[in-house]
Amino acid sequence: MVVSVNDVRSNPNEQIAHAVAVLKRSARLQLVFDAICKGGAKPKSVSQLMERTGMTQVAVLQLGGRLADQQLVLKTKVGKETAYAKDRYLASKRTTIHRMIKDPKKLAKLPTKYSPRSSGGSVIRVSVPGAKIQIKELHVDDFDQFAKIKRMKPTSAPKISERAFKDGVLRLIGSTGKFQDWGGEPNDLYTTKLRHKGQRRAMAFAFKGPGTKGELTPKKLGKNGDQIQRLFLAPAEIFVVQYHDAIGQSVVEQVKAFASINSVREGKKIFYCLIDGDDTNRLIMAYPRQFGLK
Repeated sequence: MVVSVNDVRSNPNEQIAHAVAVLKRSARLQLVFDAICKGGAKPKSVSQLMERTGMTQVAVLQLGGRLADQQLVLKTKVGKETAYAKDRYLASKRTTIHRMIKDPKKLAKLPTKYSPRSSGGSVIRVSVPGAKIQIKELHVDDFDQFAKIKRMKPTSAPKISERAFKDGVLRLIGSTGKFQDWGGEPNDLYTTKLRHKGQRRAMAFAFKGPGTKGELTPKKLGKNGDQIQRLFLAPAEIFVVQYHDAIGQSVVEQVKAFASINSVREGKKIFYCLIDGDDTNRLIMAYPRQFGLK
């Protein structure tokens, strides 16, 4: 029995966008895809596909293999012969896929996980030609200059201003950089001096201090609710959001979405870190002098 690995219910538009990205590379690839998808549900053998496309056995095997590797069709057997079965969902969307191949503007309007809409209404779009997403969450304990925090259990700490917290981070990093305090800047701090496992990495920070109340949501990040989106415009490998209280799930999801975008666009691993109220307090109490408490 041939079983599809595509979870259509969770990502139907991603399946379409991926198919367009793969098939637009080659008219011959489109021809084999169509030959597999047309007709009944039974798999088509290589000899049947040779007859339908007029291609050689080697060409059908090569192109069919590429389609199977990209999960656009399913590789199987008919008797002792290699065969390919259609993915029922993608086959049903074949007309849509061809329309988007011919008209990229239609593809650009297709909403996917890789073109998320921020609460400010702006949209970032990125091509996803079968790309691999590489993202990893870090924690405040993972940075070398914050090493003392590992000995700190969850604790309370005096409330300090956003500016005082930022200055404390600057002292710990050993940075002489300046903070940006108006809503139009892409990030509050950009530095290459903070080390992760002995390696200096480019990092961008977004800070929210006690002036913001309650659980942190995207609407509270920036005047237009687009601070996370702007944060990820920085040429960084690690992106940090810090808040003095609880960080809502919607913020976490948005950070992961934009980390995924940068990973796809740049073809490399992107790290992100969320420092909530508990970790903020632990950091302050681990380094009270740097945060102006002594």
